[in-house]
Amino acid sequence: MAREHNSNSHSSSESSSLTLTTEAVVFVAAEGERRNYDYLHNKGLGIDVKKMEKPQMGFGVSSSYCFVLVLSVIVITVRGQDYEVMVTLKRMIINAPNTLQWTDPDVCKWNHIQCDKGNRVTAIQIGNQTLQGSLPKELQNLSHLKRFECQGNNLTGAFPYLSKSLQKLLIHGNMFTSFPNDFFMGMSNLEEVRLDENPFPQWQVPNSLNECIALQSFSAQSVGFVGTIPDFFGNGGPFPGLVYLALSRNYFEGVLPASLSGSSIETLLVNGQNSKAKLNGTLAVLKNMTSLKQIWAHGNSFTGPIPDLSHHDQLFDVSLRDNQLTGVIPPSLMALPNLKVVSLTNNHFQGSPPLFQNGVRVDNNMDNGRNQFCTKVLGEPCSPLVNALLSVVEPLGYPLKFSESWEGNDPCANQWTGIVCSGGNISVINFQNMGLSGTISPRFARLTSVTKLLLANNYITGTIPIELTSMPFLQELDVSNNNLYGRVPSFRKGVVLEFDGNPDIGKDKPTSSLGGGDKKGDTGTVTGFMVGLVILLGIGILIFIKYRRKLNPEGKVQNLTAIVVHPRHSADGNDAIKISAVGVGGGGTGALSPTSNVYPMETGSMVISVQVLRDVTNNFSDENILGKGGFGTVYKGELHDGTKIAVKRMQSGTMGEKGLNEFMAEIAVLTRPTEADVDDIFGVNFDMTLPQALKRWQDFEGSSTLDTTYTFSSVNTNTNGNNTNSSIPL
Repeated sequence: MAREHNSNSHSSSESSSLTLTTEAVVFVAAEGERRNYDYLHNKGLGIDVKKMEKPQMGFGVSSSYCFVLVLSVIVITVRGQDYEVMVTLKRMIINAPNTLQWTDPDVCKWNHIQCDKGNRVTAIQIGNQTLQGSLPKELQNLSHLKRFECQGNNLTGAFPYLSKSLQKLLIHGNMFTSFPNDFFMGMSNLEEVRLDENPFPQWQVPNSLNECIALQSFSAQSVGFVGTIPDFFGNGGPFPGLVYLALSRNYFEGVLPASLSGSSIETLLVNGQNSKAKLNGTLAVLKNMTSLKQIWAHGNSFTGPIPDLSHHDQLFDVSLRDNQLTGVIPPSLMALPNLKVVSLTNNHFQGSPPLFQNGVRVDNNMDNGRNQFCTKVLGEPCSPLVNALLSVVEPLGYPLKFSESWEGNDPCANQWTGIVCSGGNISVINFQNMGLSGTISPRFARLTSVTKLLLANNYITGTIPIELTSMPFLQELDVSNNNLYGRVPSFRKGVVLEFDGNPDIGKDKPTSSLGGGDKKGDTGTVTGFMVGLVILLGIGILIFIKYRRKLNPEGKVQNLTAIVVHPRHSADGNDAIKISAVGVGGGGTGALSPTSNVYPMETGSMVISVQVLRDVTNNFSDENILGKGGFGTVYKGELHDGTKIAVKRMQSGTMGEKGLNEFMAEIAVLTRPTEADVDDIFGVNFDMTLPQALKRWQDFEGSSTLDTTYTFSSVNTNTNGNNTNSSIPL
């Protein structure tokens, strides 16, 4: 009976149990009972051979063969559970037996494999072995797996799910084509992730990553990420122990999350985004990232100055080259005690060229870069006049328009933007109509030769500094049409003051902007033209829709007087814009069918998805350009029902506040009541929050010719800057 079992074992090499039994039979037959006992003892089975010396069960069979039968059953239960998965893995990796030398019948003896005392696979570490092939989906059945490392190979295909017990995942440097969005669900023990350098299709950072509460290191460079960097990586998120975050060479846009401030992150790599807009905004968040040791932000579109880094004692590597940074190099950067490497090339820095401590490797090409240092001598100070001018634009955020033209060490010799000189002294500072924001610096008072200080038609906030009253030759101060508040200081007799157009001037504090809080139940009436805004792909789109006369009359709105582009709610599940055109005869809206691309309404309302706009304009191709204007390019298109449209497309980030004013004026003209045979405008979409938009339209009423009054029930805004909970006029 035992001999028959032995024969069957030899003929079934594909079965884990029979393969192991064959090993046991050959072992017992060759070595005898004593070695058999040692074998079992080493396997931790603890069976006493002496109990099996007599024939068993009435058969005249030797004790050795009876013992083999018992051994077969026991080995099956101990070694069979992960064996099939590992055999499948070996089969799917090309030439694995030779490359990895996976030939032993016991998978726990394979190279690069670790098992626990129960012979369950806990680690697969096959990185940098020049492997080819793919990974089987059965890997998720290795329920005790804690480490999976396959980096630096040429593995392809979809990456499979893995055990929820996983602690370390290293798959960088392969050719995987997809990664499950819900892969990280339930992985509360995961500490380290490296996905870099895999050709995944464009995707967003998976929300399931939120569940990896033990995460300490996350690296996903060159993996096709799009959108914005999620807030959950920062302070207050699910990763209190996160110290390493690498997101370089993806397609991220937008600003660095404010939540990064105060986080425990030590290494932040966000360089080289491949998107058109790249990462932008300021680097102000770095000021409170005091745990930083390494920051790479080069190859983006960051603006503004380098923040104060005086509390960053561990910072040793700073790479900020190839951005649009402005201002002077802060002394705190040059004084960092552990700084080893710094790169500032190709920005728009001003002031004195920085002189770093000995031993610091500096990449700061002043000759070929765009930086506008006042001299080429490291550490040499700028002239007092240059320093004074740089100090007054600091509260304005060091605007790029100044850094691009303020060259050299003498403002009067190089025709600096906004500066007029007389006899080698500055006589006029003209910063009017420049779209400036920030506050008025009291350091203007240091420019004692100035006779005219013109700051009108900007977006300057704060108060008028009392220090300006001490300017001895000042004849005119024009701060009209800004957002100033507070008491107007008393200037000496003869000084002409212009401060009209500041609604809060004379008030102790500025009036809260509309929608600044949660105002449920408020009601109000707004005269003129009001628009709800949709933030959509960072692009403002003005949609002109020309209906041909052969269309149904219901598709035409006569005497159009107002337009509403409804906010896209987060629960909508699509990227459609809901556009309502309101005429003298009333307004109408309609629901969006999940399958609809264009949905005409009785009064002309319709829904147009952004994808449709791309389709009908051939993805905004040059062949569809009708013309170009001051605020963007106009493209022609034709909807599936024959409706001819023109789409005005703007990059909202490039349009300043002054441009927004003029654009509103353009809309006001286009939306005046028209004759029946004149084209109608149906929608407008800006990259602004709803409260900002409503306030801008109210401020604009005085110059609008529209006189139709619309009442809206409430403006319920949230504090996170989106429009998803806002009511708008219908």
